[in-house]
Amino acid sequence: MNDKPSISDAAAAASEECGCAPSAAESRAFWKKDVVSRRSALGIGALSVVALSAFGITSGVSAAYAASYPSWDDVQRAKANESSKAAEVTRIEGLIASLTQKVAETQAAAEVASNEFYAAQQAFFEAAMNADQLQAKADEQSAIAEDATRKAGQVAAQLYRNGGDDTSLELFFAGSADNADELLSRLGSMDKVFEYTQSVYDKAAKSRDSAQSLSDQAAVARDERDRLQKVAEQKMVEAQAAADAAQAALDEQSANLATMQAQLAALKDATTKTVAGYQAGVAAAEAERKRREAEEAAAGAGGNSGGGGTPGTGGWVRPHGGHRSSGYGSRPAPCSGCSTFHYGVDLANGCGAAIYAANSGRVDYAGGNGGYGNYVRIQHGGGIATGYAHIKPGGFAVRNGQQVSAGQVIAYAGNTGNSAGCHLHFEVYRNGRTVNPIEFMASKGVSV
Repeated sequence: MNDKPSISDAAAAASEECGCAPSAAESRAFWKKDVVSRRSALGIGALSVVALSAFGITSGVSAAYAASYPSWDDVQRAKANESSKAAEVTRIEGLIASLTQKVAETQAAAEVASNEFYAAQQAFFEAAMNADQLQAKADEQSAIAEDATRKAGQVAAQLYRNGGDDTSLELFFAGSADNADELLSRLGSMDKVFEYTQSVYDKAAKSRDSAQSLSDQAAVARDERDRLQKVAEQKMVEAQAAADAAQAALDEQSANLATMQAQLAALKDATTKTVAGYQAGVAAAEAERKRREAEEAAAGAGGNSGGGGTPGTGGWVRPHGGHRSSGYGSRPAPCSGCSTFHYGVDLANGCGAAIYAANSGRVDYAGGNGGYGNYVRIQHGGGIATGYAHIKPGGFAVRNGQQVSAGQVIAYAGNTGNSAGCHLHFEVYRNGRTVNPIEFMASKGVSV
């Protein structure tokens, strides 16, 4: 990804391009089912300090969470005394700066972790495919060796039956003693038989040696695949912790910033405008925000347009509407840093279109994933999982650890990561390894 902008820059550019910038409702969708209280935020903040220390993010990290935010009564009392007012102004300005720093640092750490998770996951996918290809070649050479060995055995058996006694040889050469050309011809025929037999034997031996060599290489490749899978899973855990910390910091800022800015304005206001007036303004703004969120949520709760959520068999459903814009398999790299193998299927139904859980299960990742942009993974049991990539900024409708049902809206399509337009990149995993989602879903009665 040489000269590639940061994930945040790419997401911002993508939002402008596809018109899917997050609304107030969408930016809070990730947390709407479990609102973070001050107490839980304190706990998350403490955990995030440990998680983020791995990325060198330590200065000022816990300041916002450790702080006690000023009440309107504190502001009212401070306004009565100049020195108290000055101290309270300094305090609030410090808290605002701390919140801003916290958000910036956690988001930067989340981006680093996201990119590391993506690199590790792609390395695992590539290693798994390499191991499968080596084993397939080994099996092919083994089959050639077995076929050649069978042919050699047939020739040897025929020669033994025809040449096992002197009578056969006498019949073979009968009448040729008086004709030198005929004798030479028959001897030449025998040479050709032996040459063919030798070539069959050589082919069998060569294929057998090649099969053994490839099998040995495949065994080494499988060990590397298994190692990289463990690395990818660990990077996913770290990326989720970083994403959770960043979201908690943003939530903490959203919950307190507007109030503190109004409190600061009240302290700096030299007119007779009352604190109650500022407080009422904050309350009115919050009420308006909730009203807009309700309207946007209602507008975004549309039906299964374009086939998204259409049921198949065994509880499986189509994860997105629209047409298939790219299939599974080898392809020219569509962008700098993009893979030449497409590990999923792309479904295009427009920016902001709903993405549905392909089956019931448990979300075990919801956050950034490098070139996949915003990404969700769901475990369905039996070693089967599904992945959903390029989710719009603020477009999560579920969070890590949440149980979901088949057809439930889990996110909204966007253009994040290595993407040339709003769509869903959908993957299916068996024991962590990608499989063709078109064939898999077809076996479940679903067309993608």
